Amino acid sequence: MPTTKRTTRTSSSSETPNVSEPVHHQEMSVEQRLRALYDLQLVDSKIDRIRIIRGELPLEVRDLEDEIAGLESRKSHVEEDIRNVTADITRGKQKIKEAQALIKKYEAQQHNVRNNREFESLAKEIEFQQLEIQLEEKRIREATARLEEKKAQLQEVIERINERKQALEHKVSELDEIIAETEKEEKMFVAKSEELSALVEERLLRNYHRIRNSMANGLCVVPIEREACGGCFNKIPPQRRLDIAQRKKIIYCEHCGRILVDELLAIEERDKLEKLLKAHLA
Repeated sequence: MPTTKRTTRTSSSSETPNVSEPVHHQEMSVEQRLRALYDLQLVDSKIDRIRIIRGELPLEVRDLEDEIAGLESRKSHVEEDIRNVTADITRGKQKIKEAQALIKKYEAQQHNVRNNREFESLAKEIEFQQLEIQLEEKRIREATARLEEKKAQLQEVIERINERKQALEHKVSELDEIIAETEKEEKMFVAKSEELSALVEERLLRNYHRIRNSMANGLCVVPIEREACGGCFNKIPPQRRLDIAQRKKIIYCEHCGRILVDELLAIEERDKLEKLLKAHLA
């Protein structure tokens, strides 16, 4: 069987266009588009890995902030309840003083009554005020019990807030430390992702993000590895592998829908990115 010779590509065809120059997508070759897409995938995967390093910390920080906000709201409600109960106790004590004053007044009036009818009327008023005092004393006892309960609740909430604030401070410190370690890399990769996105025509870019967002690992553009798709690992037929190696059209995996590139292109672009990273972080 005659062997198929692969034509040597010029350096200009294998290079990704410089984003600082005006980009005319229709002037880009398919190979340049594939390289730009794979470069974008490599850079976005780097960003994903940096954010995975942070793990669940940002979510944990937000959850703690939400929990603290909820506890602060609960604390405000309990404090309002305490103010209301305290005001009820104060009003009850004032009513008792007023009732006691009336009793004294009625008792003094009993010494100056003209008949039994007036005496009995004053006696009923005294009895009524004594019942009012008993009722208010009962209400005060109940309110005092509620007040003690509310104060215990408030102390519990305050302790919980302090505990969660300490946990938040620890998580924020941990997150800040990780961000500080990866911030330089992330900024570089985010800028590079924006730069590469400008090289990809809008239709392809939309497709890229649609596929990427639908994949748990965020991989949209993958190389062929051991004659299989680097995303779903299903075998690629020989003729299709040949078409992919020729870089004449955008080819999608028939099984998972990812965009496929040949292994050589993937190696070249990975090496190029590693050199860029070393130069930038040196």
